[in-house]
Amino acid sequence: MLLQRKRNNRRGASRSPRHYLPSLNWRGLGLSLAALALSAMALAALLWLMDQPIQRVIVTGRLQRVSALDVEKIVRSRLHGAGLVTVDLEDISGGLRTLPWVDSATVQRSWPRALRIEIIEQSAVARWNDAGLLNARGQLFMSEAHFAPPELPQLSGQVGSEAEATARYLAIQGRLTEAGLRLIALTLDARGALSLRLDNGVELRLGRLQIDARFERFMSVAAKLVSERATDIAYVDMRYSNGFAVGWKGGGAHVARGAGASALALAAVHIDG
Repeated sequence: MLLQRKRNNRRGASRSPRHYLPSLNWRGLGLSLAALALSAMALAALLWLMDQPIQRVIVTGRLQRVSALDVEKIVRSRLHGAGLVTVDLEDISGGLRTLPWVDSATVQRSWPRALRIEIIEQSAVARWNDAGLLNARGQLFMSEAHFAPPELPQLSGQVGSEAEATARYLAIQGRLTEAGLRLIALTLDARGALSLRLDNGVELRLGRLQIDARFERFMSVAAKLVSERATDIAYVDMRYSNGFAVGWKGGGAHVARGAGASALALAAVHIDG
């Protein structure tokens, strides 16, 4: 009896467990796949219908130096046969930004067969060295300008100093205008020394140290003198540690000591850069 039980146990142990797969709803699966295929086909057909050839280019913006014809030429050269859906808007925008005087370009689709482009032109605030033009961000957006508005100030400096020179100009020119003076030229040399030229012919030397403090000192104690006697003054030198010097057109330099000096008297004053 015991032997028979052992044999039965061995037979049960040798049997492998049975696994049953759940039955699939093949009909439902087929209907789902068919619905997906129909949806994909409908979407593709819709995109094909919407991807119409681009027939018009609408250009907006206050354009003075950028021609609508140049804009359209750039657009046409970058379509590559694409329609309104498949056209690469960023590629067209990048191409438009290569045009002279274009600061930014926004490209949008305009159904059913047009592109709408908004152009913002560069605004030049100063000339740079020989023939360059700078915008208010200090970017040299044109290195060889065929025409530069003569009323723009002339900024000069080393390659890479465009942003600093522009920032200096923008910070200074408003203050000078309030005092009845106008800046026409600014030079930032290789050492970082700053000098200004006013429209009355006077040169203002600020040096490379404590430029902001020296300019404030000029505004408080010397700007009035320059306004009143510009025809007699060649330069004003603010690089002195405890005063400033005035160079007269007839020759010689007089030094005023102290921030509140009202008379110009000769003095031995140290120039500190």
